[in-house]
Amino acid sequence: MSFAEKLKQARKEKQLSQEELAYMLDVSRQAVSKWELGEGYPEVEKLIMLARKLNVSLDYLLDIDVKEKQMSISKAILITSPHENVLARCVSIVSSKKMSGGKLAPAYALFGVYEGKDSTIFLGWYANKEKITQEIMNIHNAILQGCGEYTLQYSVKTTRKWLKVQMVDE
Repeated sequence: MSFAEKLKQARKEKQLSQEELAYMLDVSRQAVSKWELGEGYPEVEKLIMLARKLNVSLDYLLDIDVKEKQMSISKAILITSPHENVLARCVSIVSSKKMSGGKLAPAYALFGVYEGKDSTIFLGWYANKEKITQEIMNIHNAILQGCGEYTLQYSVKTTRKWLKVQMVDE
């Protein structure tokens, strides 16, 4: 199921009209309609707000199927995310699809899959496809080399105002 279909289904399950959801997110009804028709995606901060208002996970909305799209690895690895203050033992990792959110917003998110579970934990934000791809390759290599730990190297520091996420220069 696509983002558009999942959004529409979650909205209907909450018995909300497009207009009511738009009001909750401070967007136009037309914006919600476009999202549900698959003609665009909300900004990153609106995605987070959607997940909270509709009581669904970001993985669900962004069509991240943990069982289908996980990087298959045989051992768990302890991943440290310095910008998000996260320490998680993961058996696999998944990245989001490209997100839009403006010039200063991160383009991708990385999630770790918990050991023994089909749920994810947010690990970090990434400025572009090259950086998240390099991070995934480094994690994969760390696993192949038998390393039990890995610290994210390419994630970006962000600030949040309300639900708006913006990258910060270090």
